[in-house]
Amino acid sequence: MKVLQVNCVYGKGSTGKLVRDIHMALQAEKIASAVCYGRGEKTDEPNVFKTCGELYSKCNNLLTRFTGLMYGGCFFSTNRLISRIQKERPDVVHLHCINGYFVNIYRLLAWLKKQRIKTVLTLHAEFPYTANCGHALECERWKTGCGSCPRFRQETKSLLLDRTHRSWSKMYAAFDGFDLLTVVSVSPWLRARSECSPMLQGKRHAVILNGVDITVFRPRETDELRKRLGIGEKRVVFHATASFSDAPAHLKGGYYVLELAKQMKNVVFLVAGKHGSELQPPENVKLLGNLSDQEELARLYSLADVTLLTSRRETFSMPLAESLCCGTPVAGFCAGGPESVALHEYCSFSEYGDLRTLEQNVKAYLREAPAKDAIAEKARNSYSKEEMCREYIKLYRDLCER
Repeated sequence: MKVLQVNCVYGKGSTGKLVRDIHMALQAEKIASAVCYGRGEKTDEPNVFKTCGELYSKCNNLLTRFTGLMYGGCFFSTNRLISRIQKERPDVVHLHCINGYFVNIYRLLAWLKKQRIKTVLTLHAEFPYTANCGHALECERWKTGCGSCPRFRQETKSLLLDRTHRSWSKMYAAFDGFDLLTVVSVSPWLRARSECSPMLQGKRHAVILNGVDITVFRPRETDELRKRLGIGEKRVVFHATASFSDAPAHLKGGYYVLELAKQMKNVVFLVAGKHGSELQPPENVKLLGNLSDQEELARLYSLADVTLLTSRRETFSMPLAESLCCGTPVAGFCAGGPESVALHEYCSFSEYGDLRTLEQNVKAYLREAPAKDAIAEKARNSYSKEEMCREYIKLYRDLCER
């Protein structure tokens, strides 16, 4: 058996790390494995291939601003990817996030379908069935063909044209008749959504949760970190995000973190994530910036009394899994994926924007937090990368035996 994975990035970002974990697990099982990726630095790892140049990707990105079609173009890099698949001759091709302007998604899907290659598509976002936006939020136009999109400039970055219906039609045609496709969702909530899609209904569906490195994300000693941050014995709320903003409409909900901090002045709020230099948070909020050190991130989760989730929409939530593996409970808004994968005895959710209930849930954990070791023990069984890899390898073998 041979498996070839395709992703936007490799070894970095949430999906890049997951792809590397699966690649390493396959090799540990003596299963032939290869990876193709499009963006980021070129790696010297064996059997890992970069198929798109950065300048070429940026040119395709610019072109889509005029065509309005985010997932087309990329003629030469798509040829390079297809040539690599032909050379490797995998039994299974596993597609992850392929929306980084490095491959023509419509063409790749159509080619895999025509060649009758067994294919796994993992949904890390909603764009494979919306054909446009990564998060459809409350909109349901993706069920009927899109078009006349009120958010097309925001979602597709198109400068002039609303091509959302055209993109939807092209994606539908690419999936139509693809009977060797298995769709994996990273949460039960996402699976329910994908099964409603005209593009993916009738396909084989499964749920495999994302996995974290439990040798890194585990309860840790935090005395030195408390001294370094100068927070003494104060209660701590932690918020980890890719992007932090005080704009009320921002998808990640940083506005609500700041509003909650204003109401809980005796509590220290630690925020890890990229943010603008103009941000002026309350005195009890410490902005730590973007953290690439996973050990430091695990110490911050361990230090906190509760981790805060304020996104409007998430398909899974790595901060939830990482926090629980470090023994820290979670309070947040209902965002789709998180509440469907959470350990509910250690997590509390309220409706999006309900700041009062969110504050009550946070204060409940500050008053009486569950034992960290008990949380971590249960979380390890649910969110470990080893369990994720076992599930994927089981799926690959099942597909090859069919």
